[in-house]
Amino acid sequence: MQPILLDNRYELEHKLGEGGMATVYRGRDQRLNRQVAIKVLHSHYVGDPDFLQRFEHEAQAAALLNHPNVVNVYDVGQDGTMHYIVMEYVEGTNLKTLINQSAPLPVDQAVTIAGDIARGLAAAHKLGLIHRDIKPQNIMIETGGQVHITDFGIAKSNFSTTLTQTGITFGTADYISPEQARGERATPQSDIYALGVTLYEMLTGRLPFIAENAVAVAMQHVSAAPPSPRQFNPQVPAQLETLVLRAMSKNAVERPANAEEFARLLANYRSIATQDTTFNPNLMQRPAPPRPASPAISPPPAGSSNSSSSNTSGRMAVPPRPTVARAPRQQGPGCGTFIVGALLLVGVLGLVLLFSSGTFGELFASTGDPARAPRDTPMPGTPTVTVTTTATTTPTSSPTPSPTPMPELVTVPNIVGRTEVQARDLLAQEDLIGVAGEARYSSESPGQVIEQSVPAGTQVEAGQSVTYILSLGPNLVEVPDLSGVRLDFARQQAEQRGLNVSVVDQPSQQVSEGFVIRQDPRAGLRLQPGDTIALIVSIGDKVQVPELTGMSEDAAKALLSQTEGLSWNYTDLQNSPDLSRYRPGDVVSMSDARGNPIQAGDWVPRGTPIVLGVRGG
Repeated sequence: MQPILLDNRYELEHKLGEGGMATVYRGRDQRLNRQVAIKVLHSHYVGDPDFLQRFEHEAQAAALLNHPNVVNVYDVGQDGTMHYIVMEYVEGTNLKTLINQSAPLPVDQAVTIAGDIARGLAAAHKLGLIHRDIKPQNIMIETGGQVHITDFGIAKSNFSTTLTQTGITFGTADYISPEQARGERATPQSDIYALGVTLYEMLTGRLPFIAENAVAVAMQHVSAAPPSPRQFNPQVPAQLETLVLRAMSKNAVERPANAEEFARLLANYRSIATQDTTFNPNLMQRPAPPRPASPAISPPPAGSSNSSSSNTSGRMAVPPRPTVARAPRQQGPGCGTFIVGALLLVGVLGLVLLFSSGTFGELFASTGDPARAPRDTPMPGTPTVTVTTTATTTPTSSPTPSPTPMPELVTVPNIVGRTEVQARDLLAQEDLIGVAGEARYSSESPGQVIEQSVPAGTQVEAGQSVTYILSLGPNLVEVPDLSGVRLDFARQQAEQRGLNVSVVDQPSQQVSEGFVIRQDPRAGLRLQPGDTIALIVSIGDKVQVPELTGMSEDAAKALLSQTEGLSWNYTDLQNSPDLSRYRPGDVVSMSDARGNPIQAGDWVPRGTPIVLGVRGG
């Protein structure tokens, strides 16, 4: 293959990767004799003068950056129809590959990487340059750990014309800020949001928002609250989670004021108290419904008597027992003993009088007991003694106990199929408490209740807890980025995620044999375990041999001359009874210069000379 030389200076050596706008090659600056990375714009953008102007302006703006965490831009140019940018070559891997291999990353490593990115962004923002597409694929990690931001190809700067304002659709939906998703102008806080999503992915190994297509993901960035990172990785400190969610606030003014402040907050996150400005609905606990009050004895109405004669309900209110202060004991009988003895004597004399006068008969008659009523009326002139009694006057009687109140029963509603908010509301209406159990994958939509601990229709006491299980949605796995890696490593990465692999061989002049050229479906989509991804794998710089057998020698030579990468070597005349089905002068076999047989459809290295076996006369 003839090497491509741009402007007689930059040699394209090897393809490193390909994006939606350009292809990146490893190259060499022959003038300075140094390794470089060369980004060549796709040919279908060449006919768009507005885009070409933008491409050049942003490259010039990026060239003004000189920061250890930003890939240096050396040159921008055009050679014929090829528009290119020459950048610093970083030996290492991109952050997306590191996440696919090792996520969740250790907390300290993730914070260090995010801090370096924030410092690089701070340098760019000071020059008025907004990246607009911060994502792990655009972060390079050197072998020694140095972090570099790359691909300012869709960045917006103060050098741009007003035409660049239409570039709001640029960016990756998985990391796009709410304002960009709404079609609004990107700001430095938009880069901070994308960095927050990137840090979220480093800490959890997953994206905060997952949907069937890019539009649905973008809409979640606009309106949905991200799940708690600690839900997926309990090792994430609470203070760091607060900072990540603050960076991902829907309102740009609630994010860190600038990237430099974000870097400082990351460096000191352990000393950050809970931020009042951070709001995450998923972390809120709904207040439990109030329990019904226990029955209590109501105090008597104002003005009522506390005496036993006023209690006609048959129940006695028991007042609190008073505390009696005792006087010091004295020697001898004392005055108190004399008074008690006199009262006992009067009581005994009174009982004797009552028995002798028959007054006890009237007493029993007044209580309504006919069995105890006297048979004869009292003698005229006999005094009548009326005694009013209550149940409390009998020393041996006890108060009638209050009946135990029956617990209030409520019916458990059916909350399966409801959202968490709807389920909690339904339970609260029945004075029940909703408790979230551990969510799990299911075929139902994410956030939908798929199970409840107490079946619907069950009668339970008010105030009881009902546990519900939320769906995480289908157990989808993210398709990793496998382009540019060896087939064996790509197969391992796919199988670790439960995905099957089908291999399609394809020749390539840019990609070495055994490396993945591209994949289908693309990286970032989510599939169910067991789904198949197709890997288009390079078999090297080879060409396919056409069918030549049965053709005349002259026709076969002509076809070989028209096939790029093949040539005729010599003709081997063959005479055998087995060749009777061929005419003399027809091609009966093919081989290479070493005599190895070749069949039609075989792939052979470019430039292979073909030996034609021809039947003799």
